[in-house]
Amino acid sequence: MSMFNLYWLPEDPNWNGLLRAVSAAPSWPDLVRLAGTRVDMLKTNRLDKVLRRSFANPPDGLRSKPVSLAVLSSSTVDHLLPAIRVGALRRNLWLDIFTGDYGQYLQELLDEASALYRAAPDTILFAFDAQHLFGSADPGITLPEADALIDQTAERVSNLWRLAKDRLGCHIIQQTILPVFPMLAGSNEHRLGGSPANLVTQMNQRFRRMADEAGIDLLAIDSMAAQSGIAPWYDPMLWHKAKQEISPIAAPAYGDLVGRLLAARRGMSFKCLVLDLDNTLWGGVIGDDGLDGIKLGQGSALGEAHVAFQRYCRDLSRRGIILAVCSKNDDANARAPFEAHPEMILRLSDIACFVANWDDKPGNIRSIAERLNIGLDALAFADDNPFERAIVRRELSMVAVPELPEDPALYAGCIADAGYFETVRITGEDFERGRQYQANLQREQARDSSTDMAGYLSSLDMTLVCMPFDPVGLPRIVQLINKTNQFNLTTRRYGEAEVRHLMEDPKAVTMQIRLTDKLGDNGMISVVIGRVDPENFLVIDTWLMSCRVLGRQVEQATMNVIANAALRRGLTRIKGEYVPTAKNGMVLEHYRKLGFRLTQDDPDGRTLWELDLSDYAPFSTFIAVNEGKSHE
Repeated sequence: MSMFNLYWLPEDPNWNGLLRAVSAAPSWPDLVRLAGTRVDMLKTNRLDKVLRRSFANPPDGLRSKPVSLAVLSSSTVDHLLPAIRVGALRRNLWLDIFTGDYGQYLQELLDEASALYRAAPDTILFAFDAQHLFGSADPGITLPEADALIDQTAERVSNLWRLAKDRLGCHIIQQTILPVFPMLAGSNEHRLGGSPANLVTQMNQRFRRMADEAGIDLLAIDSMAAQSGIAPWYDPMLWHKAKQEISPIAAPAYGDLVGRLLAARRGMSFKCLVLDLDNTLWGGVIGDDGLDGIKLGQGSALGEAHVAFQRYCRDLSRRGIILAVCSKNDDANARAPFEAHPEMILRLSDIACFVANWDDKPGNIRSIAERLNIGLDALAFADDNPFERAIVRRELSMVAVPELPEDPALYAGCIADAGYFETVRITGEDFERGRQYQANLQREQARDSSTDMAGYLSSLDMTLVCMPFDPVGLPRIVQLINKTNQFNLTTRRYGEAEVRHLMEDPKAVTMQIRLTDKLGDNGMISVVIGRVDPENFLVIDTWLMSCRVLGRQVEQATMNVIANAALRRGLTRIKGEYVPTAKNGMVLEHYRKLGFRLTQDDPDGRTLWELDLSDYAPFSTFIAVNEGKSHE
């Protein structure tokens, strides 16, 4: 199997007919579904033509605002643009792409009257080919001279990043360098400082350090080439004929890599892996074969393959992906291996939501999403059974369902190659997410069994900890701003540089809010951004909250904190805004419930609200509030 044919996507035998149908009657959801099937370069180009002809402008109801991407390259990239658009389409993103003239990226950046500035991209992808950067390197230079050459190259690229950020205010993606140069010294190539192959390796490592420091996302095609081999990515004959560094054969995979990065930056990666059990986490059927009869662990290649897949799932959980179980089984039988099998890697403590019964899987997956309080489009479902995969795809088209290979030894690689859980930022709270969701389910179960809601809330011993934005919380703040969709009043997205600017703005009111209770720390659950306007209103620009803490009076406790912040500044009025999206209907009446008065109701659903603090009476809640200083 090769990632170049997108093998994790299902094949559709009626693909051509479906494309003709959607071409005759354009439908964005149908185009998204077609992009979610296995397509080669030719199908990708055909789909892109229909996409561009059908939707010259963004359709209504998109999950994320349209993306404007500039691809600034030192080689020919026109053949990659259809695949990039289709890769974005696969993630339900509408994408407009700008490319400058061949090799003119620096001139485009320096000239503020250029077409690049008229395009006003929100994201720039810098794609530099290996020949452009190191093709003329002298293998005979010393190691210190080679280090100096790396430093000079790094400084040039860093200057381009700064120029793009300062003048265009856009986010940057830096493509790593394809290792296209043949070896001159073999296995110890690193001892030949001026070797072009060595310089590429060293520069790619430098890119990784630079990107972390500058808040840049990497498109790591060097890592992809290390896994799949350089040949499918790079054809020397095409390079010499057309200066195409990325081979057209690799275009669908390249476009998918770009699409998943764009989606991850906008908080659209998947959050939860839902797992089948029989013949997925172990070999055999637990209800028939019993605890001693399933294939798991040492003693068989099949058993070891299932252990390896479990280990991969566990590691996903430890980096912040929620794990759930959806199995057609008796509950007790399904739980038995987790509780008693000595070779099990996954334990019940790793599973945030466990559903085992004889109901249909689409219905159970809906239940899992509801219990975890996340959208269906945040779920990926792994099942060895083609029938179950097909019915979930049919009934729940927004759920990602990888076409798992027949051999379980390939399961982990398949899910990794699919890129469902692409991330651009890892925070400390990511490592606690599975435990937080488990604790939340315990809270929900306690609430459902309680007949005294006030008593239940009081028993939680909740504390709201509110602090201004600071560098310690910055990664999680940016992450929440860019991925929270449901409880989000305006769904404005801000990058790290913009949030840092807010931290320095004396007229900005910023809040990072955590919630703790007797069952543990829920982590950062809310972000509020306010601005003092010229009329001395506190204008709430952003108010978002994790849905997993709904129903616990957090909204009211946060409102008290916001009111106190305004009063401390001598402000007596607060303005709120609601901007409707396809996802945030749940907060339509948020400000009304908090006592705000409606002042404007636009035809597009946008509403403005106002609260007079002169007679504000704080809400009574069962939440203690700790308004602390930042970590600095």
